[in-house]
Amino acid sequence: MSKTIRLDHITKIEGHANLTLSIDGDSIRKCQLEAVEGSRYFEGLLKGRKCIEAPELTSRICGICSVVHTVCSIQAVENALGMKVSEQTKMLRELMVLGERIRSHAAHIYFLALPDYLGFESAIEMGATHKKEVLTALKLTKMGNELVTVIGGREMHPVSTQVGGMTKLPTQEQIDELRRRLQEAQSDAIYTAGIFSKIKYPQMQTEAEFFSLSDGMNYPVLIGDLVSQSNRFKKEEYQKYLEEYHEESSTSNFVVKKEKRYIVGAIARMNNNYRLLSKNAKKAVNDAKVKFPILNPFMNNFAQAVELVNTIDSAIDICRRLKLQEEPVQEMKFKKGRGIAAVEAPRGTLFHDYEVNDKGEITKANIITPTCQNLLSIQEDIRKYLPSIMKQGEKKIVLEIEKLIRSYDPCFSCSTHFLRVNWDRN
Repeated sequence: MSKTIRLDHITKIEGHANLTLSIDGDSIRKCQLEAVEGSRYFEGLLKGRKCIEAPELTSRICGICSVVHTVCSIQAVENALGMKVSEQTKMLRELMVLGERIRSHAAHIYFLALPDYLGFESAIEMGATHKKEVLTALKLTKMGNELVTVIGGREMHPVSTQVGGMTKLPTQEQIDELRRRLQEAQSDAIYTAGIFSKIKYPQMQTEAEFFSLSDGMNYPVLIGDLVSQSNRFKKEEYQKYLEEYHEESSTSNFVVKKEKRYIVGAIARMNNNYRLLSKNAKKAVNDAKVKFPILNPFMNNFAQAVELVNTIDSAIDICRRLKLQEEPVQEMKFKKGRGIAAVEAPRGTLFHDYEVNDKGEITKANIITPTCQNLLSIQEDIRKYLPSIMKQGEKKIVLEIEKLIRSYDPCFSCSTHFLRVNWDRN
């Protein structure tokens, strides 16, 4: 017996995507993941614009990850112009990006992933019997928003951080208050790691490589070389290793490394940098008796929970070290050049690459988002996982596929739940 399973409007992810599966007996003839967001031409929009405009424009690529797009864009422009910013500016930018990581991870693992494992359709349904979990998620999300607001000037699309420095600094009192609030949030993050360590995840092992930044000294956020099991290279060399290609069925590019699929995100960062986790984060891993490398993509939920602990610890450390001093924003001097930046967004490594002329105009731009890099692995891990659940009912098969897709925390845009699943039987 053959059948086609089509999952339209995949839910509890950021954005819109479809999945088509064609099954003939025990054979999978087709497994096709389609991004169906409307085409957005940010790279084309940047061409001909002044490079100073790039951060504000590209922050609109994603409302969820607007901070990390802003900072990555700023770093690319600064690299193109040969600008070096102060350590204080670097620390403030990192603190803001950590805030975004906190709110993004908390929202995903509690509101999008956890209902699947507790047997609920949504976090709203979950709230009646799991009030503590919902309140913890809201507190952590609020903590992340506060970090972004204090440093960036508002919750989304930050305005205080600019090419060359910060146009407005927070007060030392605000930084000290953030530190106090973060210390209060430590227990919520540790509690969260405990929840996601006890979940019984489906068993499977991916065949993909794990790819992230690493500088060998600090858990990756804004700096480092690109590393995986088989390679280590500088961000300026990314096009020697990564190749983008397009599938006609999708409005998103796919990305491969040396013609092979790979995974970015929390699970990749932990696999490549687990020895650099904070003391509290290492304890959460040890308490869960987790061994590295983690090869099960479903465990990305656990990795994000552990990163919440690590991220809060890192943010506390930055607040402790920050002794703010007024600094002028550096003056830009336009020159012809190319700037490449690679930073760790919540969902994985993000690239911004700009070529600039001597008038400060962008002549070429390339942006590679984490989800583009994960698309092929999501698709192929579904193909690998499906035979183990083929004998289950249709509803259970769909749920398990949804759980696998959501474990990657893909960001297509915004959505709440599957709207329709079409089964065409032959």
